[in-house]
Amino acid sequence: MIKKLSFIFCSILAISTNQVFAEQMDELSIISDSVILMDSQSNAVLYSKNEHERMYPASLTKIATAIYAIETAKIDEMVKVSGEAIEVEGTRVYLNEGEEVPLKKLIQGMLINSGNDAAAAIALHMDGSMEKYEIDINEFLKEKIGVKDTHFTNPHGLFDENHYTTAYDLGLITNYALKNETFKDIFGTKELPWDGQSWDTTLYTHHLLLKGEIPFEGISGGKTGFVNESRQTLATTASNGQIELTVIGLGATYKRDIYNDTINLLSYGFSKFKTSTVPLNTAFQNESDKFVLTEPLYITEPLVGAAVMDVTNEGELAVFDSMNNEIQTISLTKYKQKSVEEKSSVIGETTSSDNSMPIMKKAITIGLGFVFIGAIVRIWKRRMLIKG
Repeated sequence: MIKKLSFIFCSILAISTNQVFAEQMDELSIISDSVILMDSQSNAVLYSKNEHERMYPASLTKIATAIYAIETAKIDEMVKVSGEAIEVEGTRVYLNEGEEVPLKKLIQGMLINSGNDAAAAIALHMDGSMEKYEIDINEFLKEKIGVKDTHFTNPHGLFDENHYTTAYDLGLITNYALKNETFKDIFGTKELPWDGQSWDTTLYTHHLLLKGEIPFEGISGGKTGFVNESRQTLATTASNGQIELTVIGLGATYKRDIYNDTINLLSYGFSKFKTSTVPLNTAFQNESDKFVLTEPLYITEPLVGAAVMDVTNEGELAVFDSMNNEIQTISLTKYKQKSVEEKSSVIGETTSSDNSMPIMKKAITIGLGFVFIGAIVRIWKRRMLIKG
């Protein structure tokens, strides 16, 4: 059975966010092969096209490399650049073999200038070999972030048929990384002085929206990518004060198309949605179970009009706008409270009444034993007196 509840923020009962389906909403003219628009904080999917199709991400791979390095190593530790790292093809920051560079600086060179040599130096420093890096980065992405259809063979995104991901997984990776302030700061850096051993320059982001060459208000971060097999790829984040958005675009032939897709998606998101926080200890109950939040959570709401929630007895919840379009599906099972019967069964294993039974039996047995022995002793004494 499903209950429909009018959704007003001050009386929100509970939320945990998984996914939003908005293809049925306003139709957008999207040219890229695969795109996703997500709420950066709630992971709600606000619009998507082929979001689960395997694609080649090119340099968007470096988003994963960056957060893996930031969370696994010390950001200020020194990295000695190997000969293998400087031999990598493509865009570079012109590192020298034997040069010692802080890890943070390499991450900056990798994200801002898309340096493949910096990415390789990071991976080799972290894991010692590309083979070990391949194992560890994929384990990190699955266990920490929960990707389901991603496999990376290198840290930079140069083409490999076994190096793939999806727009959905990349959205999850980007949103996860944005929770880290170091990553967020570097991801949003427009320019940076670079004083390298063989290259003294200023790095400028390649992302035209972040750089401001294509004007759009609220852009907060971005990463570009291109190899022939991937074509144009683009990751973009933006905020308007009411919602933070993430857009992933994959497989566009021309730059103008992927940027236009991104602008259209951001405009759509800003015009339709906002993010709200559901406070700690917020609770709701369906016919059989009670759910209580153990942490504050984000939920995506329609910008205009109240939302409606459907709650099932299985602990599933869906958020709809006033036109009955589904915005967000929710799993509440992790917040389920134990029932009285469940608590009783657990307590029953250790209650004094249960444990006292064996003790009482032992006491009675011992007491009877003493009584019996006492009786034997008295009989023996009487016999001795008679004989005497």
